[in-house]
Amino acid sequence: MSAKPAFSRGQAGLTLIEMIMFIMIVGVALAAVIGVLNLTTKGSADPLRHKQALMIAEGLLEEVQLAKFTFCDPSAARAGDEDVTGSADCDVPENWGPEPGGSRPFDNINDYVSAAGRAESRFNGADGQLLDANGEPMNVAGYAATVTVTPESIGGIPLADATSADVDVLRIRVEVRYGSEAIVLDGYRTRYAPNFL
Repeated sequence: MSAKPAFSRGQAGLTLIEMIMFIMIVGVALAAVIGVLNLTTKGSADPLRHKQALMIAEGLLEEVQLAKFTFCDPSAARAGDEDVTGSADCDVPENWGPEPGGSRPFDNINDYVSAAGRAESRFNGADGQLLDANGEPMNVAGYAATVTVTPESIGGIPLADATSADVDVLRIRVEVRYGSEAIVLDGYRTRYAPNFL
């Protein structure tokens, strides 16, 4: 009698059912991965739009910070007088809101808002499009900006009246919106030379 081999030669390879199951499992896994990638891409901020919004916000914040911060309106007779220690000493005191006929860039920080702590769209035109400092439309679509100027007390500098324009420290907040996203930048300005024109 002949001896049987220790192993029997069976089928080598995959059956049709195994191949179909493999394709189905890989297909389901691939669909799940693509779904997650699609969701992540939709939910993430567009880096180019984010960077543009940041650049716009930085430019607008710088514009406001570079404006004068005087007690008197810069066009007033006593605007550069060293004896002026508050807006009560001015013939034309600097208050919240722009002077009649005033346009950007404004001559004083207080001109960018009509009241302390109120967000205003001083950078947008009538059609909602962003304007540059000369009033010309910027070549960017889908962005809107607001500015808020709020009296603050920092570094031991007291805050007597939060509604007065006669304070020594202002916080300037610029917010640039695009779609459902927003960039917010804060800066401060102190009254270090209130009579310097």
